Amino acid sequence: MTDEFSRPPVAPVPVLRLGDVLLVTLQGDLHDSTAEQLQQDITERIGSSGATGVVIDISGIEIVDSFLGRVLAEIAAKAGLLAARTVVAGMRPAVAITLVEMGLTLPGLRTALNTEAALHLLGDPARSRSAVPRPGRR
Repeated sequence: MTDEFSRPPVAPVPVLRLGDVLLVTLQGDLHDSTAEQLQQDITERIGSSGATGVVIDISGIEIVDSFLGRVLAEIAAKAGLLAARTVVAGMRPAVAITLVEMGLTLPGLRTALNTEAALHLLGDPARSRSAVPRPGRR
């Protein structure tokens, strides 16, 4: 078998630091090796930086399958063991419907409509269990 049919190497997903929060933006498909590397990168960055929160922006993801759901839940579990909270931002309505239909509850994850709301949620621990106010509401 030749290498002409093998996949090109996938670039790692950047993990950015914004104060005490790590920001990860997912675009397109997340392959197995990339997902494993992302989990390791986030865990190492929490340990080395002392980050208290992780925001995973999935607004660039069209479909969340059981694999990606499991990866998100595992990231949240690992971050939680390191005293960091995880918020998934930018979930599309169709993705939310699909997750419910598949029975995926994503334990340990909080959600926010967008990255700004996710950062707000992580910035105020007293609000961590309550909904973030939507624009135009008081």
